[in-house]
This record gives sequence, C-alpha cells and structure tokens, in this order.
Amino acid sequence: MLRISGKSELAKAIRYALSRMKKMRDYLENGFLELDNNCAERSIRCVALGRKNYLFIGSEGGGKAAAIIYTMIETAKLNDVDPQTWLT
Repeated sequence: MLRISGKSELAKAIRYALSRMKKMRDYLENGFLELDNNCAERSIRCVALGRKNYLFIGSEGGGKAAAIIYTMIETAKLNDVDPQTWLT
C-alpha cells in the first residue's frame, strides 16, 4: 500500500478537501445551488468601483449629494426603472 507523509502538500490538500466535504455535498446533491457568489459581487460592483472616487468628493456636502444620487440610482434599478430616464 502506497503511503504519503502527513506533512506533505498532498496530505494537506486531502485533509482540506475532506474537512469541507460535508458542506460541498449540498452543492453536489442540489443542482440549483450556486458554487460562487458572482451574482452578489456583480450587484455591488458599482460601489466597489466608486470607492476610490469617494476620496475626491471634496466636502461633506459633496459626499451627502453623492450618497443621495447613488441611492436614487440604485432604488430605480431595484424597481426595474431606467435610472437615466427617470432622473432626466
């Protein structure tokens, strides 16, 4: 019988997989479950992209105005309304 060292990288990988097998079974047995969180990440992408821009808003008033605009745009999207059309 072939044996590997318990300290090897392969042994660590096997232990990692076995310790998570119970949770992974849900994904294997239920085809409707997502394996990743890409949908959630896409929904907050605009916030993540704007993060650096928030540093350049300039003032507290500018920050509040930006927060209002972002809120209005995201609320429109949640209600299946085109934000640009609604805002104009």
